[in-house]
Amino acid sequence: MFKFATVLINNASLKEFFTRTLTGAALAIFILGAIFWSPWAFFTLMSVVALIGLFEFNKLFQPSGHGSGSLIYYIVGLAVYALTALSGMSVIDESNVLLIILSFFVLIAAELFRAQEHSWRHAAGSVMGIVYVAVPFGMMNAFFLMKSADVAFPWILLALFILVWVNDIFAYLIGSTMGKHKLFEKLSPKKSWEGTVGGVIFTILAAWIFSKFTTELNLIEWLVLGLIISITADLGDLAESMLKRSAGVKDSGKILPGHGGILDRFDAVLFATPFVFFYIFLI
Repeated sequence: MFKFATVLINNASLKEFFTRTLTGAALAIFILGAIFWSPWAFFTLMSVVALIGLFEFNKLFQPSGHGSGSLIYYIVGLAVYALTALSGMSVIDESNVLLIILSFFVLIAAELFRAQEHSWRHAAGSVMGIVYVAVPFGMMNAFFLMKSADVAFPWILLALFILVWVNDIFAYLIGSTMGKHKLFEKLSPKKSWEGTVGGVIFTILAAWIFSKFTTELNLIEWLVLGLIISITADLGDLAESMLKRSAGVKDSGKILPGHGGILDRFDAVLFATPFVFFYIFLI
C-alpha cells in the first residue's frame, strides 16, 4: 500500500512538473516572440498581462467584497501602463508621466462615490496595485530604446527575462537537491540559502555569456546587472509570498496551469524591472 501511494505521489509530481514546464515554455515563446517581433507586439502583450495582474493583485489585497475592483481602477491602471510605456518608448513626451500622480488622486476621488466601509483601504490597495503591477510592466517597454547606436536589438529587455528565468530555474534545482538552510521560512518554506546562492552564480554566468554577444554593456556592467537581477528577483518572489500569505491563498490565480496566476509567474521580473531600469539609466 505504501509503495503504491509513493508511486501515485511521484506520478502526480511528475505530471505537475511537465504541466509547469509546458506552461512556462509556452509563456516564454509568447514573450520572446513579442520581443523579436516588434515593440508594439510587446506593448500589446504586456498590456493584457498587466490587466490580468491588476485583477489578481486587487483580489488578493482587498477585503472581502472588493475582490474585482471598480472599473475606474482598471481604466486608470491601463492608462498608467500606457503612459509609462509610451513615454519610455519616446512615443509621447516624458513629461506626460506626471499624469500618473494625478491618476492616484482620481482613484481616491472615485472612492467618494462608493462610500463603503473600507474605502481608504480600497483606495490604498488600488494605488499600490498600479505601482506594483502597471508601472513595472510599463517600464519594460523602455528597454527597447536602451541600446547603443550600433546595436539594433533590445538586449537589455531580453536579458531581463532570461536572467530572471535562469535565476529561478537554478535556484529551484540546486535548492531542491542541496538545500538545507532555510532562507526565509516564514514566507517561503522551500527557499534555501544554497538555492539562492546557486541562482546568483548561474545568473552571473548567464550575464557573462550575454557580454560575449553584445556591446550594450561592458563585462563588469553585465556582471553587476546579473547580480542585481538575481537579488531583486528573489526579493520579488518573497514579496509575492508575503502578499499571498496575508491573503491566505496559495496562488494569485489559476490562469497558468502549474504556475498559478500572472503575479505568481511575473513576481520576480516585476520587482527586478525598476532596479534594472535605474541601473541602466545611471550607467
